[in-house]
Amino acid sequence: MMKKGIVALATVVGFACASLNAQEPVFHELCLRPLQGDTTMCYVVKTNQIYEEGMDTMPQIIFWRKVMTMTPDSGVLSMYGKRTIYGTMSVANWDKLGETKQNALRDSIRKEYALDSTTRILFTAGKNDFYNASGVITDINKAVPIFVQQGVDPFYAQAILLIESPGKVRKSYAGAMGSFQLMPSVARSMGLTVNKKVDERKDFDKSAFAASKLIRTICIPQLNAMLAKRGIACDSTSLWYRCMVLHIYHAGAGNVDAALNVINPTSGGMWLVQELWTTKAASFGNASQNYSQLALAQMLEMDAVLGKEIETQEPTDDPPTVDK
Repeated sequence: MMKKGIVALATVVGFACASLNAQEPVFHELCLRPLQGDTTMCYVVKTNQIYEEGMDTMPQIIFWRKVMTMTPDSGVLSMYGKRTIYGTMSVANWDKLGETKQNALRDSIRKEYALDSTTRILFTAGKNDFYNASGVITDINKAVPIFVQQGVDPFYAQAILLIESPGKVRKSYAGAMGSFQLMPSVARSMGLTVNKKVDERKDFDKSAFAASKLIRTICIPQLNAMLAKRGIACDSTSLWYRCMVLHIYHAGAGNVDAALNVINPTSGGMWLVQELWTTKAASFGNASQNYSQLALAQMLEMDAVLGKEIETQEPTDDPPTVDK
């Protein structure tokens, strides 16, 4: 059972990067947080790095936070890629304009903001019917001990649960299923049973185990190999490294590697992640570009629910365990 208290830190042994300078095992911070309006304590991963890196001020993150909190009957006009917001409008009024007037509105935005005539202006409807940061926190609490026991940074559990199938068990059009949205072949390769009669992706604990194993045995080693061949040193606790792992989890290593070939980086950092946000290569397209943007935006929305400021107690070497 978990210890009570506003905050408790748990250490989790991480994985050293495959870099020019081998690192010692690293540690990650967890904290116990009370749910809003409740005394229930839940484990979550601190989001300090997002603020330290200034990601909370990035237009892409601001855009997604707005979209995540808007109802589906309203939307925002924004620039493709940079996601600068130019205005809001109801979906009904947008549709009422028709294509000709929609394009005329886009032209007026380009003129007002001195944008190039080729700049794409998009209309995106609100998605608060899908994204629900407050509804995912109890799932994060359940997944953290599973990831910890597998020796996997629980940051990934938190990020994936916040954006893949928040608070629900869904099946995607591509066939991915469950809270961690695993494809059938991937789930089977991670030890789950998926056939016409049984689909263990619907079992939260088994799905969390499979996702953590996928990250530990596939995503992290593949990222380390990509960085090593480019001579890029890294820290597995850094935000940019974690975002890169998330991109591999979503798009696959081959597609991320193709995008890196376009960027041709010689160093790491959040600048590299931001380059991925506007880079297309192989099957690394719009959904892949958005993946870490969504994760960061949802973590900030989680902070909005729980409150950013927390009181830190002394570290403990007693990590969370799975209740029997």
